[in-house]
Amino acid sequence: IGEQVSLQCSFKSSSPITESLTVDWTYRPLTGGQMESIFHYQSVPYPTTVGKFKDRISWLGNVARGDASIAIQSPVMSDNGTFICSVKNPPDV
Repeated sequence: IGEQVSLQCSFKSSSPITESLTVDWTYRPLTGGQMESIFHYQSVPYPTTVGKFKDRISWLGNVARGDASIAIQSPVMSDNGTFICSVKNPPDV
């Protein structure tokens, strides 16, 4: 609580990494409910501009190294839940 937390995500692709590679992070609260998009990356990071993670997510990844990790600033107990990282590198998904 209160310290930056890193959410690790690594990937391997059989296709060369290009600007069409995308990373999407989604979140579902521990209590259930809707999945919520909290981060998108395509050539540059697009942190969410709405919801509980607004202004709290930063990009730690390096897609050239197969890293799609993010960080969350000032986590609180209510952030607890399921975080899913999805990487697509067309034509490899």
